[in-house]
Amino acid sequence: MDFEKTYLQWLASSELTDADKARLASLTQEEKKEMFYCPLQFGTAGMRGVLDLGTNRMNVFTVKRATQGLARYIKTLGAKAMERGVVISYDTRRFSSEFAIKVAKVLAANGINAFLFDTVHPVPMCSFAIRHLGAIAGVMITASHNPKIYNGYKVYGEDGAQMSPESTDKVVEFIDKTPYFGINEVDVNLTADNIKGLDNQKVHPHITVIGEGVDHAYYDTISKLSLSPEAVDKFGKNVKIVYTPVHGSGYVPVTKILSRMGITVNVVKEQAWPDTEFSTVRVPNPEEADTLRLGVELADKIKSDVVIGTDPDADRMGIAIRNDEGKFVLLNGNQIGVLLANYIFLRKKETGTMPKNGALVKTIVTTELARALATSYGVTTFDVLTGFKFIGEKIKEWEQSGEYTYLFGFEESYGSLVGTHARDKDAVVASMMFAEMVCYFDSVGKRVYDVLQDIYKQFGYYVEKARSITFGGLDGMQKMADIMAQIRSTRFDEIDGTKVLAQSDFVTRKKTYADGKVEDITLPKTNAFKLHLENGDWICVRPSGTEPKLKFYVATSKSNESAATAKAEAYLAYMENSVK
Repeated sequence: MDFEKTYLQWLASSELTDADKARLASLTQEEKKEMFYCPLQFGTAGMRGVLDLGTNRMNVFTVKRATQGLARYIKTLGAKAMERGVVISYDTRRFSSEFAIKVAKVLAANGINAFLFDTVHPVPMCSFAIRHLGAIAGVMITASHNPKIYNGYKVYGEDGAQMSPESTDKVVEFIDKTPYFGINEVDVNLTADNIKGLDNQKVHPHITVIGEGVDHAYYDTISKLSLSPEAVDKFGKNVKIVYTPVHGSGYVPVTKILSRMGITVNVVKEQAWPDTEFSTVRVPNPEEADTLRLGVELADKIKSDVVIGTDPDADRMGIAIRNDEGKFVLLNGNQIGVLLANYIFLRKKETGTMPKNGALVKTIVTTELARALATSYGVTTFDVLTGFKFIGEKIKEWEQSGEYTYLFGFEESYGSLVGTHARDKDAVVASMMFAEMVCYFDSVGKRVYDVLQDIYKQFGYYVEKARSITFGGLDGMQKMADIMAQIRSTRFDEIDGTKVLAQSDFVTRKKTYADGKVEDITLPKTNAFKLHLENGDWICVRPSGTEPKLKFYVATSKSNESAATAKAEAYLAYMENSVK
């Protein structure tokens, strides 16, 4: 793309305000290049970028263009698909409501029904609504846990999972043929304020505002997933759960479902309500200790043992619990997932509801402790590629075949799904289930921390670590491509004294063993490379699908935590040094 030519086209557009044009006129040459050198990438997770003008940024013009491409794709599916329509939701970020309304207006201008939530709603409720309303697709305006300068555009298929690679490719074809200006939208006065509180009301022949009706259906559905109602009845009022939505969309649904169950929830007031600036945290990411700092302070004040946090679109849940020394420790995504899996399997076994064909689904970079745990309960573990849509695909496959019964799925990146009501990560139901788990173990005289230690004592201390290297600037993507090529061309015999048994290249879909034997990888093609080491240890490298980051994952298990941690750190250091 000729960035200078594109820049001048934008500067000349009648759709830009005087303020927009002043902003463009003030740009340096380097800023022009950065903002206009290419279109914002649209992949299977939609698009995500910095908020600003330009083709490589998130703004009303890139949002309308993406929506017009989606609309053209839906039209190819026929009149019935257009009638089924698109569910639209949004979180608490800058311009989220404005973008969501633009999506509805552009779809409506194409004769496609739009079902627009009346207020901020999280990812899982968007996924649920698609399935509940029988929509053909969904759009979620969010940048998840990214810094405040970002926003994004997630697209979902009719099953409620993020759109498949095949469908995404077709949408991208239409987007690429769509200009940034001259896109029609219906003329109807919609704002975040004047749609608030509406429910199942048409504000245009092709735009229906949804809210309370879908909300109640969601709460009714996830309430049925409870595994220990008796324990909740007895201990729910006394557990003192601290919760922070981190200024995001989780506040209403998480507090409502916990209150509905009878679990006392203490909300971090400073972080309760939407704040586009996320002013109380460095980044709105509950995976980080600093983000849960206010929650921990409240927990210390009221003598609580558990802090729950959700990210802005409430698809990820972070947890802090007290250790044996009475200090709060932040659990990682693998630990949270294993604890939830253990609780689900335990209660199903105790209540006689464990199916003979039960299945756990995890990604290729998620802890092997989950497999060891599942096996002990007679549950089969399946690995899928990184991306929750692949977990959703397994649910769909088994619903059709009946071969396995889905029990739980999770990623190391703090996302999980209990139940099959949605097809993306659901931090609302995860929060509900974790709080219930606290009640249950209270009823048998245990703390969640004790349960985690018991799991380690039974199966070994599994330690997983991840680290990212950011590659910003115009040549960032090329640098990552060069490093991946370098890694693929390297023969790894041992890492920190541990033998490499095999190398899996998910681009060629071949697993090559040290003795030269080669076998096919049945998973779909993706840009990832994994080393299989002795004793079940492994290392995986992949570029992020949503950020300009190269991600390193390592995993090991030892007889004690300190030895496992030291080994994991050594693996990380080796890989980081190998790409410098």
